[in-house]
Amino acid sequence: MDKTHHVFVSHYNGDDEHIQRLKDLVGRKGYTLKNGSIDSTKSNWATNKDYIRRLLRLRIQWASTFICLIGPETHTRDWVNWEIEQAHKKNKRIIGVFINGAKEDSFIPENLEKYGHGLTGWNSDKIINALEGNEIGWCNYNGIPYPVRPTVRVAVC
Repeated sequence: MDKTHHVFVSHYNGDDEHIQRLKDLVGRKGYTLKNGSIDSTKSNWATNKDYIRRLLRLRIQWASTFICLIGPETHTRDWVNWEIEQAHKKNKRIIGVFINGAKEDSFIPENLEKYGHGLTGWNSDKIINALEGNEIGWCNYNGIPYPVRPTVRVAVC
């Protein structure tokens, strides 16, 4: 069985180091993540917002799963919410993963609450389950399940 997954990892640029840590985390279980997002390992000096949006849409389309890494600043980034919305429009599986060491001040981006399929702490088994298309539920940064709450799902035409 091929354990390679194409992902788009949405994140706050100050949390770049956690992308490699995520790859290492699932790598210890034999999984490989090919990341289509833009991070410090593949710098992009583009400034034209239309060009950036086009590039990001193409990279999100390429991915089979959309992962949003959640740290203390993630919810403040307009690009993160935009990327989540684009993933939703492209019918991608959207999961949130709290970065390793996340604390209570790591709020969930609005569009992740709206369109996400699950949320987990830094847990390789849950992340792999999500990559494989299984339900993972909604947990906080330390793995405690959130109470059942309504999630808005909007059909995309």
